[in-house]
Amino acid sequence: MIAVGIDVGGTKIEAQVFDAAWKCADKLRLDTPNTYEQLVEAICQAIEWADLQSSDLPIGIGAAGLIARETGQAVTANLPAFGKPLSVDIVKAAGRYVTYVNDCRAFTLSEAVFGSAKRYKRVVGLILGTGIGGGFAYEGKLLSDGASVGGEFGHIFAPAHLVQKYDLPIVTCGCGKVGCIETLVSGPGLTRVAEAITGRAFVPRDIDQLRNTDRDAAKVWKVWCALVSELCLAIDYTINPNVIVLGGGLSNMTKVIRDLSVQMATNQFDGFQPPLLLLAQGGASSGARGAAYAALQDRCRD
Repeated sequence: MIAVGIDVGGTKIEAQVFDAAWKCADKLRLDTPNTYEQLVEAICQAIEWADLQSSDLPIGIGAAGLIARETGQAVTANLPAFGKPLSVDIVKAAGRYVTYVNDCRAFTLSEAVFGSAKRYKRVVGLILGTGIGGGFAYEGKLLSDGASVGGEFGHIFAPAHLVQKYDLPIVTCGCGKVGCIETLVSGPGLTRVAEAITGRAFVPRDIDQLRNTDRDAAKVWKVWCALVSELCLAIDYTINPNVIVLGGGLSNMTKVIRDLSVQMATNQFDGFQPPLLLLAQGGASSGARGAAYAALQDRCRD
């Protein structure tokens, strides 16, 4: 065994032990608790389980949200840890060092090193799910610290021309800011867009299943693709990646790569190609694999 990754999300905690070929050799899944104390306890339970599989392996934790560098406090909307010193308390309770990274950065690292983008130099990972986030890897290494704000793409402001054109709602995001694109292109955001332009409470599954037969669903899909393509182009204008790898539940919708690629090509500057879009290779395991790899890198630097 070579390393352990623990993916901490809003609904589940999953620990995976990886062998030298970076295949999952064993895993443990726990429900994410509703209180902070139970959250720390559950993560420590996963760490104890991992140590029983093979002692003294480097352990990486990929968790939703950020750790503020100046205060050490967690900034997260999906875990019961907002304002708490989560990474410090985990180390104290577990009695051993762990590497802590944002789950979207861990996903990006995994796909850049082992997954769909391993042949490319400049890689952006983009999670399209309950929230929106990602990261940027250059030659297989994260460009910014795995716990920093680099990759918080969901909190780029929504494009004003599309908000105005479709009379989309401007609401307060879970981060506290107003008008973040996450509020329109995440899973809940897609439902919000549907209600705004059709008056119908579509969920993402409805859009995916009905958009070829229902005019309202088709319109919602068109607007969502326009919004996401503008987000991808904003990333391109800032970072200019070779490839953007999509993950998260919304990336599983039918022909999402095709339709987003067409929209991006339409909106890109004349004479320039948009970055290639790819689906993640690692699926739901990609975040744990990236966290494990970050932990191994961390140990090798010591």
